[in-house]
This record gives sequence, C-alpha cells and structure tokens, in this order.
Amino acid sequence: MVCFRLFPVPGSGLVLVCLVLGAVQSYALELNLTDSGKATCLYAKWQMNFTVRYETTNKTYKTVTISDRGTVTYNGSICGDDQNGPKIAVQFGPGFSWIANFSKAASTYSIDSISFSYNTGDNTTFPDAEDKGIITVDELLAIKIPLNDLFRCNSLSTLEKNDVVQNYWDVLVQAFVQNGTVSTNEFLCDEDKTSTVAPTIHTTVPSPTTTPTPKEKPEAGTYSVNNGNDTCLLATMGLQLNITQDKVASVININPNATHSTGSCRSHTALLRLNSSTIKYLDFVFAVKNENRFYLKEVNVSMYLVNGSVFSIANNNLSYWDAPLGSSYMCNKEQTVSVSGAFQINTFDLRVQPFNVTQGKYSTAQECSLDDDTILIPIIVGAGLSGLIIVIVIAYVIGRRKSYAGYQTL
Repeated sequence: MVCFRLFPVPGSGLVLVCLVLGAVQSYALELNLTDSGKATCLYAKWQMNFTVRYETTNKTYKTVTISDRGTVTYNGSICGDDQNGPKIAVQFGPGFSWIANFSKAASTYSIDSISFSYNTGDNTTFPDAEDKGIITVDELLAIKIPLNDLFRCNSLSTLEKNDVVQNYWDVLVQAFVQNGTVSTNEFLCDEDKTSTVAPTIHTTVPSPTTTPTPKEKPEAGTYSVNNGNDTCLLATMGLQLNITQDKVASVININPNATHSTGSCRSHTALLRLNSSTIKYLDFVFAVKNENRFYLKEVNVSMYLVNGSVFSIANNNLSYWDAPLGSSYMCNKEQTVSVSGAFQINTFDLRVQPFNVTQGKYSTAQECSLDDDTILIPIIVGAGLSGLIIVIVIAYVIGRRKSYAGYQTL
C-alpha cells in the first residue's frame, strides 16, 4: 500500500489518500475529506480504470487501457456548502482528470454526474494520435441515496460513450457524512441487490495457487459484424478463458447462446466485441500488415468473476491468426492465445475473416500448422523404409552366420 498525504485543499481541510495497486490494472482509491473543523464530511473508496480507442496518424485505430498513472492530486475536491454540492476532483498524469459531482435533497443525496478528461497529446499513452488535445466525456447518473446511508456497489459498473469505456467497482461513498462519522447503514446498488455473489472482502489473505478443474471442450459459436447491410467480419470459434487472479486459477467456457457480438470494420482495423451477463467486453482487434495480410493484434477483456471481483487485462502487441487478405484463417485443433501471464484464451474449431468478406461467406481458408497433417506422409514413408532396411540387415547377418557354420578349421 502506498499512501499520499496531500496539502489541505482550501476550505476543505486535510485529505488523506491511500492508493493500493493490486493484480488488476486499476486505481484503488480511498478519500477521507474533512471540513474546517477537521470532521469527516465526505468519504469515498473505489476502483476504476479507463479504456480509450483513438485514431492514429496512419488512419488505423488503437486501444489503450489507462490504469496506473503515478502521482495523484485532488485539487478542487470540496465538502460542499449551501451554494455548491460536494465534489471529488482527481488529477493524474499530464492532462488526465476525473470529477464526480453530488447534490442533496430533503432526505436523499445524489451522484449527479461523472466527467473524465484525457490528453491525446500525451505521446506515451497515445502514440501517433491523429488529433492532439484534451477530450472530455461527461455522463449524467442521478443515483439517489438516503441521506444518512453509505452507498456500496461491489459489482462492475460500466459507462461507455465516444470510444471511452469507464469501469468502476468496489465503490463506497457517502457524500454528506453526519457528525463526522461514516454511516454503518449501507445502500446497495441494483447490481449488488440482484447478485448472488458475496460482497468483496477488502482485506485479503494470500492463498496458494490452485489448479483449475479441467473443462470440457466449449461449444463453437458464430459471430458477425455488419457494416450497413453487408457483413464485414465473420468468426466461428469455441472459446475457453483461463484466468489467474490472487493465485487462484479458473477456467471458463463461453456459452455462445448467451453471448452477443458487436464491432466495427475499417480499412486497416476490425473489431469483434463479445459480451454477456458476466463479460462486459471481450475485444478481438485485427489489423492489416504490409498491405496484404491480416492478424490478431490486440485482445482486451473486462469481466467480473463469481467471487465478485473484477478482472481486466489489455494487450495490443499480439501476433496471432496470420493469413493473407481475401482469405480466412482456420484452426480446428486447440490453440492458445497468450494475452498475459494471468490470462490465456484457448480456441477450438476456429475460423475468422475480419476483412474482404464477400456475400456473407468465408473465403478460402489458410490452415494453421496444427491442422496440417501432410507431414505425416513423409514420416510414414520414412519409417517404412527404415524398417525395411533393418529387416534386410538382420537377414544378411543371419545368413552370414549360417554360411560359416559349414566349415571346420584344419
């Protein structure tokens, strides 16, 4: 745990923030804001990360996940007064900020809005960005909470707008703390009310790595992306997710009957996004290389597990499923896409074509090396010839021994 003690925000007292960086790439923030009398007026604890898709100078698209941004400041965070409601203001990195606004009614308070700003002029985060500058995404929420209650939402909540996906989980907030003491009465979000999983325990004890129970082969599903009235991307595959979190390994088979597909197609990039009740998004991003081949360049995933925790991983430096443009890629046997040390995808009965789909049908397939059994023919022929040679040598040796047996030494 890394703690930052910040200077007092004018009119808001002392702010103590602890930033905990866990296995999942994200912010884990805890804010205890005090008034001029050093009494707690606002308490918040939450985790968040952001995924941004942007256009590059060569007209392709990249996706980045913004999580750990180093030193964080909280200039502008206020407890609120008769004219202004409470506000949490977070600044991190060059030109990145996040703001949450609150208001109060007679017996309730509300989370009114969230604003996230990011700087595409930061070349480290957004290399080769076509447009440079600060971009802001505003979301109106209007979540109402009883005035004296602590709002809790362990479940994953996602806001998606203008190529930005905001993920929030393990949220605790009370914007109007009474008498300087955070309430023990909790108001649960709708997702937690309907969830059957246990709330997340914030103090964890390390446990030995477990071995996942082997899963049967997943059912293959067919997914497509349309550009207007035409199909521009086709994919057929059985998907098995291998996840390791907090030294606990699990295997999840994706049910295609409960999975939806969306995406987009452009001249040099194509996106297939899968989602279900537990998977907020599983992105497969394809790209063109050398103007004549395509490949799987990127995989992004955000999902919550059966224990209530959230798992998020992104990797935009992959190189799988390589095939010529105008063809499809096929691999019927089990194949593994290694996204990170904590996340791998096993595919079965795979066939994909992210570009140049004609009349909604696959083009001629390039098969993976695992499916190529033509090498068995020379192996069988070679083994047969080797066996024949061995038989001839043995027969020759036996014949020589018998010919010597008829002669006696004088």
